[in-house]
Amino acid sequence: MIDATHDAGLRSWVDSANGHPDFPIQNLPLGIFSPSGGGPRAGVAIGSMILDLGAAQAAGLLLGDAARAAEAMSGGTLNAFFALGAGPRAALRVRLSALLAEGSAERARLEPCLHPAEGCTLHLPARIGDYTDFYVGIHHATNVGKVFRPDNPLLPNYKYVPIGYHGRASSVVPSGTVIRRPQGQRKRPEENAPSFGPCRNLDYELELGIWIGPGNALGDPVPVGEAARHVAGYCLLNDWSARDIQAWEYQPLGPFLGKSFGTTISPWVITPEALAPFRLAQPPRPEGDPPPLPYLLDEVDQREGAFDLELEVLLETPGLRERGLPPHRLGLSSTRHMYWTVAQMVAHHASNGCNLQSGDLLGSGTLSGPEDSALGSLLEITRGGKHPLLLASGEERRYLEDGDALVLRARARREGFASIGFGECRGSILPAPVAKVA
Repeated sequence: MIDATHDAGLRSWVDSANGHPDFPIQNLPLGIFSPSGGGPRAGVAIGSMILDLGAAQAAGLLLGDAARAAEAMSGGTLNAFFALGAGPRAALRVRLSALLAEGSAERARLEPCLHPAEGCTLHLPARIGDYTDFYVGIHHATNVGKVFRPDNPLLPNYKYVPIGYHGRASSVVPSGTVIRRPQGQRKRPEENAPSFGPCRNLDYELELGIWIGPGNALGDPVPVGEAARHVAGYCLLNDWSARDIQAWEYQPLGPFLGKSFGTTISPWVITPEALAPFRLAQPPRPEGDPPPLPYLLDEVDQREGAFDLELEVLLETPGLRERGLPPHRLGLSSTRHMYWTVAQMVAHHASNGCNLQSGDLLGSGTLSGPEDSALGSLLEITRGGKHPLLLASGEERRYLEDGDALVLRARARREGFASIGFGECRGSILPAPVAKVA
């Protein structure tokens, strides 16, 4: 999958792309945007600009499978494009790389199709039919388990089954959307009965998002060796969590209102082709862990089914802003801490015949590392709120407060290749709605 589009020496005539921290010409992520005064349309991030794919096609610059890919995005979502699979997607990437490369003969025809990103609005890239949140970060699962079950943090099924639950697709929102503090039932240990009110323990979760491409028919499982063909791309995902609401409600059926109030994703779809140089072997399981069952085990997937992506979480607070201080880094982790590969997640999801559909979204679960500096939630950082975090502004945080903002970032690096990023996944907290008086 590594070709001329990954050449580290490749430069673009779009000057801002050269050395851009997220969107050099080696990335070319896809999304849906609205330019100032215009409606939603498909675009490609290139440096600090966005290329209007529909305009490029209208100019006669896309042919064959590349034109077919652009046509599939003409409805203002990427669902139909996702359904096409890898062939048209790769053809579009090759053509865009040639069009945007330094020295391109088509620069004069393509330049009018560019819009400054700062003047555009970014939208969800696809209509999300279903959202499934997995739990493949083993360090997070162990840390959370210790809070609730100190003597038995990991349940017996964890190392056999890619654990997941069905989430709420309607409340998945793009980066920059504000999140209102949820209300719900919560109960402290010393209280005799629950009360209803604003969440007291609002948290974030650092996750990788996975977009489903071609789906499968109802009743037809997806073999793990073919699962990668069903992935259209990746994003960052913050699965906001109301820990106190969740703790009261989650038994016996798992997360409900403590999760369904909001999930924030980064708006650009990073394609599998862009991430090809950053694949690596799935880390070996610790000695004594059971091997995956045969339906989850594929030699190629074990050899190259993992990713090496650096994941960062930054906290902005009113106090830090007032004092002109930089955001506080909460954690620096990696996708190398995924106990299960993306292909294993997809294969398990469809193993009972469940029909995945183009535009479905999967979350990896919180990707914490083994060190305190690599934790992916405040639940872990503050040990369930018992050890508050002291910021340079003098503020303390056990959990998120109104006015706080969370920013997730991701970066892929490898010697000999250009570094690429995902763009921001940002969300700010507003107070809970004022209770209505009957």
